[in-house]
Amino acid sequence: MKFGAMVATHIKDWQLLKLAEDLGYDHGWVPDSQMIWSDCYAVLALAAANTSRIKLGTGVSIAPTRIAPVTAHSIASIAALAPGRIFLGMGTGHTAMRVMGMKPMKPKAFREYLRVVRGLLHGEEVSYSLGDETRDIKFLHLDRKFIDIAEPIPIWVAANGPGALRAAGAYGDGRISALNEPPEMAAMSIAAMTTGAEAVGRTLSDDFHTAALTTAVVLGPEEKLTSERVIEQCGSQVAAALHYCYENWQQSGDDSFIPPLVRNLWDEYCAYVTKMSTAESKRYLQIHDGHCSYLVPEERRFITPEAIQTWILAGEPDAIIETLKEAERAGLKEITLLPPMDSARRVFSDFSTHVMARY
Repeated sequence: MKFGAMVATHIKDWQLLKLAEDLGYDHGWVPDSQMIWSDCYAVLALAAANTSRIKLGTGVSIAPTRIAPVTAHSIASIAALAPGRIFLGMGTGHTAMRVMGMKPMKPKAFREYLRVVRGLLHGEEVSYSLGDETRDIKFLHLDRKFIDIAEPIPIWVAANGPGALRAAGAYGDGRISALNEPPEMAAMSIAAMTTGAEAVGRTLSDDFHTAALTTAVVLGPEEKLTSERVIEQCGSQVAAALHYCYENWQQSGDDSFIPPLVRNLWDEYCAYVTKMSTAESKRYLQIHDGHCSYLVPEERRFITPEAIQTWILAGEPDAIIETLKEAERAGLKEITLLPPMDSARRVFSDFSTHVMARY
């Protein structure tokens, strides 16, 4: 099992990634969401120049906000600072696009995007279309090291839906899921990725990476999920899960995916959204307030023990370790933590001391 530290992307707090390295984390992930955080590649550059061991990458870079050659060029520029330590996380933009009131990239376009990025990062000449023009493109001046693709830059695809999963299998070297999946769902995801790989003549290798995004709270003896400390350290991730569920429901009209433990909470949350002060046509400006960074006070009531149990890795050390071992047996290779900004140092340190050191 690998351990990842994902940070709220703040240009003046890149040192969190150095702390993660010092604490023993394997991967440092930097999210990309232009309307709520700093630029991910600027933060990665600072981290790459000031670390020596930890592997660094986007968590995840958003396809619709940059053309494919720019994304390939940006991550390859970071690789010039830390060759062999860089990965590229890619996604369709479930937050970055929706926070502008727009939809994520569709699976077919995302698949094509990944094809171009993968080819460029492998040093290939690839066919690329922009608007109504199609041209063959490739990186020039590689010997001058403006960028560095000599060492592999794996592509880890954020994928939960069937189209994105097939794209991950076709052009990815791994996959990160929004939340950890139960074993039966994980098996279905692997099957979808296998189908995608077979469609382009690939097979999923044994080192195909699988990561799950959550956060963690290590409980003290007899500590309850209702404690203020627990809510402070995981509330923003629970709220973000509700944001994600709401946006998915708005797009599909189907809320059957809502976990049973939070069904009553879900109804209450939907009622809360309908009463937001922002006009309905601009509600996207309010729904994502605090996203994975801090807990909006009005959403505090939704951070219930049931919601925490559904979406957060919370428990005493032995219980967390057993949960992770079960997930590893089901095929998970990394757990990635994204705590709220103000608690990140405590969360990363507690998890390193009480879980990672004993795993």
